[in-house]
Amino acid sequence: MALLARSLRASAQPALVFARSMGVQYKAPIRDIQFVVDEVLNGDRHYQKAGFTDVSSDFRHSVLEEMAKFSEEVLSPLNAAGDEHGCKLDAKTKDVTTPPGWKEAYEQYKEGGWQSLSVAEEYGGQNLPLSLGLIKSELIATANWAWGMYPGLSIGAMNTLTLHGSEEQKQQYLTKLAEGTWLGTMCLTEPQCGTDLGQMKTKAVKQADGSYKITGTKIFISCGEHDFTENIVHIVLARTENAPPGTKGISLFIVPKYLQKEDGSLETKKNLVCGGLEKKMGIHGSSTCVMNFEDSKGWLIGEENKGLFQMFTFMNTARIGTALQGLGAAELAYQGALPYTKERMSMRALSGTREPEKAGDAIIHHGDVRRMLLTCKAFAEGARSMMYETSMLADYMLTAKTPEEHKKVDDEMGFLTPILKGFITEIGVEAASQGLQCFGGHGYLQDWGMEQNMRDARIGTLYEGTTGIQALDLLGRKILLQGGKNWLSYTGECFKYMKKQLWDNRQTSQHKREIVRLLPYFAKWYYMTGRVALRARSDADALSAASNDYLMYSGYTVMGFHWLRMMDVASERLANGGLSKEDELFYKAKVQTGQFYFDHLLPRANSHFQSALASHKSIMGEDAFNFQQQ
Repeated sequence: MALLARSLRASAQPALVFARSMGVQYKAPIRDIQFVVDEVLNGDRHYQKAGFTDVSSDFRHSVLEEMAKFSEEVLSPLNAAGDEHGCKLDAKTKDVTTPPGWKEAYEQYKEGGWQSLSVAEEYGGQNLPLSLGLIKSELIATANWAWGMYPGLSIGAMNTLTLHGSEEQKQQYLTKLAEGTWLGTMCLTEPQCGTDLGQMKTKAVKQADGSYKITGTKIFISCGEHDFTENIVHIVLARTENAPPGTKGISLFIVPKYLQKEDGSLETKKNLVCGGLEKKMGIHGSSTCVMNFEDSKGWLIGEENKGLFQMFTFMNTARIGTALQGLGAAELAYQGALPYTKERMSMRALSGTREPEKAGDAIIHHGDVRRMLLTCKAFAEGARSMMYETSMLADYMLTAKTPEEHKKVDDEMGFLTPILKGFITEIGVEAASQGLQCFGGHGYLQDWGMEQNMRDARIGTLYEGTTGIQALDLLGRKILLQGGKNWLSYTGECFKYMKKQLWDNRQTSQHKREIVRLLPYFAKWYYMTGRVALRARSDADALSAASNDYLMYSGYTVMGFHWLRMMDVASERLANGGLSKEDELFYKAKVQTGQFYFDHLLPRANSHFQSALASHKSIMGEDAFNFQQQ
C-alpha cells in the first residue's frame, strides 16, 4: 500500500492572513475522531474486513495528524479573509481569481498528495479507503468550507469517471484529476430547471469524430471557474438529438475548459466560459458560476440517455459531502463559543456566586448558555458518528467483487444519504445560530467569525437537493417504493444491538434507561411510516406534506442510536479503569453529552411525529392563499 507520497510536514507553511484576521481558530478534534473510528466503529476490524489490511491505527492517526496540521495552520487562517475578499471575475478575459493565499494553499494540498487518497493505483491514486478520505474532508470542511469545495467537487468527478467512464477517459482525465493538476465540477441545472432536470434544454450534437458539440447555459456551478489549476473538467448533463423528453432523455458528458492537443499540451482558447459570478449570502470564497457552452466540445460518458443515473454517482458523493458542512458548522460553533463563554463575565450564576473576585460570573455558569453549547457539541459529535459509519459502508463499494455486492452496499448507503444530507445540514444551521447566540450582540459582528459560520452553513440545506427533496427521496423512493427493504434491514440491526445490550449484558450495560427510552422511537418510526403510506394511497399530497417531519424524526432517532453506542463504549472504558485523568474526563464528557441528547434533543422527535401524522388539509387547502392584502 502506498503511503502519502509527500508529507505536509515539510510543505505546510502558516497561511498569509489578509485584512480581517479575527474569527474562530479551528483546532482539529483529533481525540473525538479517533474515538469514533477506533472505538465506536472498531476501525481495525472494519479495515481488515473491507480488505484494507495495511490501514492500521498508526497509519490512520498519522494521516489525521498531518491533515489536522494543514487545516489548522493553513486553511483556518484563510477562512475569514476568503469571506471578506471573495472571488473576482475579469469581465474581459472571463477568468476568476480566488481570494489571496487560496491558490498557494491548494498547491500545498496538491503537493501533499491528498487529492489521490482514494483513487485506484492504476490511475495515479493511493488506493486508500473512502472513509479515510471523509476524515480528511471533515477537517477541511470545518476549517474552511468554501476552500474545500474546490477539491471536494473533484472527488465526485473522479468517482463518476471511475464507475462510468471508458478506459481512455480514465487515462486522459482521471489521472490528471487524481494528481490534482486538474480539478472537476458538475454542471446540472439551468435557469428554468431548479431541481426538475426534466426541463433541461442544453443540447449535444454528435460529430463525425465521435465527439459532441454542447450548447446551453448552466447555473449555480460551484467552482466552475477559478485559478487553482491549469484546466477544469466539467461533468455536464445535456440532451442528444432525438432524445426522449423529460429525465429519460438526459446524457452525461465530459467537457474540459481547455482541449488537449495531440502532444498533451492545452489549447489557449477556452472551450467554454464563465458568464458571471453569483452574489451570495455566504461561502464567498467559492466561485458560484454561470457557465456558457457554445458549441463546446465534449465526449459522452457511457451510453446515451443514461446520464441522470450516472450523475447520481456524483450527486450522492456531493450529498454526503454536503452533510459534512452541517457537522463542520456545529463543530465550529462549539469551538468558537466555548472559550468566549468561559471568559465573558455577566451577572451571577443563579445557584450562587462562582467567581467572587470578578465583576460577574462567566456566562458558561448560566444554564441556558450551557444548553446552547451542549446542543452544538451533541449535534457535532452525533453527526460525526453517523457520517463515519456511512463512509465505512462506501469502503465495501471499492472492494465489491460482483455487481450484486456493489448494489447491496449502494442501496444501504442510498437509504442513509438523504438522512445525512437533510438532517445534518438542518441541525448545522441551528448549531451555527446557537453558537452565535452565545456571544449576544457580539456574535452579530464579523470579528468573531460566528456570523460567517451561520451565513456559510445556510447553503447546506439548499444545494444538492433541498431538505424537502431529501425528505421526499427518503420517504417516497428509499422506503415506500422499495417496500422498506433497506430501512427494515437498518432498523433490524439497531434492534439487535439494543436487545443484546438490554438482555445479554445484564451485568455490564449501564444505559438500560436510554435503551428503554429509545425503543419507543423506533416503534413509532414503524407506525408513522405505515400511517403516512396508507394516507398517501388515497391522497398523494399527504406524502409531501409529511415528508419533512418524517426526515427530521428519522434523523433524531438515528442520532439517538449513535449516541447510545458512544455512551456504551465510554462507560465500558470507565468501568475497566486504569485511565489517565485526561481520558477519564474525556469519557465522562461523552456520557454526559449523550445524556443531554436523550434528555433535551431526542424528545424533539415527538413533535415531528405528531406533525407528520396531523391532517394535511390545512397545508394543501387553498383558502389561506386566496386573501390578498390591499
